[in-house]
Amino acid sequence: MQIKHNKLIVIIILSFVMVFQGCATVPKEGGYEESRIDPLEKINRISYNITDSIDRTIFEPVVDVYIDYVPDAAQRSIGNFYDNLSYPNVIINTFLQGKFRQGLGDGLRFIVNSTIGMFGLFDMATHMGLEEHDEDFGQTLGVWGLDTGAYIFVPFLGPSNNRDLTSIPVTVVTNVLFYAGYAVGVTVLGPLTILGAIDRRARLSGPMRIRDQAALDPYLFVREASLQQREYLVYDGNPPLDVYNEPFQDNPFEVDSNEQTSN
Repeated sequence: MQIKHNKLIVIIILSFVMVFQGCATVPKEGGYEESRIDPLEKINRISYNITDSIDRTIFEPVVDVYIDYVPDAAQRSIGNFYDNLSYPNVIINTFLQGKFRQGLGDGLRFIVNSTIGMFGLFDMATHMGLEEHDEDFGQTLGVWGLDTGAYIFVPFLGPSNNRDLTSIPVTVVTNVLFYAGYAVGVTVLGPLTILGAIDRRARLSGPMRIRDQAALDPYLFVREASLQQREYLVYDGNPPLDVYNEPFQDNPFEVDSNEQTSN
């Protein structure tokens, strides 16, 4: 019973490590398309506002202290450490997507950084030419052809969708910290997880400042950024031409027949 209790605590704590991601983009207008992508907008906006308020009140001041007083080199090592702990998730999903050569390289990268790199504190694998990749189960389902479904803003975790929600438990159970909790105990795991959340939030400080300065509607900014970023990742940086990017024409490079005749 104690083991099951500890496991539940580990899952809850690790879930808070995952905070929302973002990149700059321009919100798209269009009533029907918008309602199709975000049918739960009213609920999502409430979730977004609550998460944003808590972030600005509690997380942001802590992160500002972390950025100001922790040396850059130490921040890089901390980030490398947590990236390495979560890298088994990348390895597994790389193989599930059929990228076997990349999967072997990712496996070797994890081994190198876990040993020579002192548990991931130093990214020795990159210096050896072993490139870092970003794969998760949501991307795997996308590669397999599953549609994203409706946009969902998960409180405290951030932007997601019907498809990517399945990635959350997979991300938790493939993180080394999930199993380290049994060895070191929750009293050690708790501070490690909190530090990981602070590190992740610190990496997002730049994009969040851009969001605050450039976006008339921060909610739309985050939503459109996350949707396009996920599409970018699923297609490994080469997404197909999509009406999502050009809502008023099917193909911006296709010349209208009437215009062609007139010319």
